[in-house]
Amino acid sequence: MTNEEIVKSIKARKDVLAVNQEYLAELTGVGIATLKRFESGKGNITLKNLQIIANVLGLEIKLEVKINGK
Repeated sequence: MTNEEIVKSIKARKDVLAVNQEYLAELTGVGIATLKRFESGKGNITLKNLQIIANVLGLEIKLEVKINGK
């Protein structure tokens, strides 16, 4: 998954749950500025923070072996 795809998934899940950035920051302890930069594509996020966000939103981060290098 690309960063853009990850951000899209997070935004879509936030929409389904009616969670805004401020509330997500409160729920996760991840700074609002960090969330804004990440969601706008202007910043990176640590794996630890991504895991926290995913967990709060009911998402799962999964690694899979690529098939035929794709």
